[in-house]
Amino acid sequence: MVGGGPAGAVVAALLARVGREVVLVERWPVPRWRAGGVFTSPATMAVLRRVRLEDGLLRTLARPIPGLRVETPGGTSFRLTYGDDGSLAAPAVGLDRPALDAALLRMAERAGAEIRMATTVRRVTVGDGRAAELTLAGHETEEPLRARVVIGADGLRSVVARSVGVVRDAPLGPRVGLTYHLRDPEPETLRDGRMVVLHGAYCGLAPVAGGRINVGIVLAGADWRRELSERGAAAVASRVLTNVPVASDEPHGWRDGEPCDEIAGAAPLGHRVARRAGDGWLLIGDAAGFLDPFTGEGLHRALVSAELAAAAVDAHLRGDQAALRQYDRAMTQRFATKDFVSRVVQAILARPAAFEHVATRLARRDRLRETMGLVMGDLVPASRALDPRFLVALFAP
Repeated sequence: MVGGGPAGAVVAALLARVGREVVLVERWPVPRWRAGGVFTSPATMAVLRRVRLEDGLLRTLARPIPGLRVETPGGTSFRLTYGDDGSLAAPAVGLDRPALDAALLRMAERAGAEIRMATTVRRVTVGDGRAAELTLAGHETEEPLRARVVIGADGLRSVVARSVGVVRDAPLGPRVGLTYHLRDPEPETLRDGRMVVLHGAYCGLAPVAGGRINVGIVLAGADWRRELSERGAAAVASRVLTNVPVASDEPHGWRDGEPCDEIAGAAPLGHRVARRAGDGWLLIGDAAGFLDPFTGEGLHRALVSAELAAAAVDAHLRGDQAALRQYDRAMTQRFATKDFVSRVVQAILARPAAFEHVATRLARRDRLRETMGLVMGDLVPASRALDPRFLVALFAP
C-alpha cells in the first residue's frame, strides 16, 4: 500500500480485518493538513461509519456546516444543503484532516496492518505475472519489498500510476490549486461554507474542526496564473481574498490573521488515468483520477474506491483472476455519470453568462436546487441531473 491518506488507511484496515498481510508506506512522518478533503457532504460520514470509525471520535473530527453558499461574480447566490432539513441531523462537515488521517491509520494498525511512516517509495515494478517489487527509502537506507498486489493511494503525483504508465492529461485544461488555513476567531459558531466564483478563479472557504478556516483557491484564468508566476502564491492568495465579498456571518478579522501553515500548491490540478487496475496493481483515491470537484465530493469518492478495492484485492488473492479488472469496471459504473455531470459544471463555470443564468435558476427554484445539492454531494444517483425535466428547468430561457 503506497500512501497513508484516508483511502490508503481504509483499504489497509479492511484487508487486514479479513486476514491479509498489509504493509502501508507513507512518506510523511506524521499526518498533516492536506490540499483537499476538508469540506465534504454527509455521504462521506456515512462511509466512515460503515468502515467502523467510532461515532464519538467522528464527532470530534467533523465540524457541522449547515450549507454551502455558491456566489457568482454578478452577485447571485444560492445555497446547497446536501439533503439536511435544517435539523443538522446529517449536515455537510469540515474535517480536521490530520486528526482524521491519524485516526484511520490507528484503525488500520489495530486491525493488523503494518504502518511505515516517513518512508518513500523510490521505484515500483509490476507486471509479467511476477510479484511486484518496490524500493523503499527511509532514514538514509533503502530496502526492497515484494508484494502480490500494489495499491497506489499516493495522490495526484502517484508513483504507482506513473510506474505503470497510465497517467494522462487532465480533461479540464491548465489550472492551479492553492490551499492554506487561517485561524477561526469563532471556532464554535455554526457557519456556512462559501464557494465564491471570480473572473478566472474561484475560492472555497470552509470552517473546519481544529479552529481553522480552510481557504482553497483554483486559478483557471491565464492572467491569474501569470500573476502567480510573477508575484508568488502569498500575493495571489491575498488578492483573491481581497476580491471575495465580506459576508454578514463571517467572524471579524479572520482575513488578517496569520496563516496556520504554508500555502500548498498543485499544478496541474487534476489528472486522469487510462485504467485503474492491471496485473498486480490498482489505484484508489486521487491516484485513480482527480477532476477538481467544485463542491467538495472528492473524499467520498476516495473512500468508496477503498471499499471497492479491498473487496477486489481479497477476491484476487483468493484466486479470482478477473477481480482487479472488475474493480476498474466497478469504479467506471459508479462514477462515470458523476464525472460527466462534474465536467458539465466546469464547462458552465468557464462561461460567465451561462453560470449566471444557471445560478439564478437555482437561487429561485427550491426543488431544482435541492436536486443539485443531492447530486453533487453523492447522495442520489448523478443521473438525476441528466433527467430531461431537470435540464429544461435549469437551462431553458
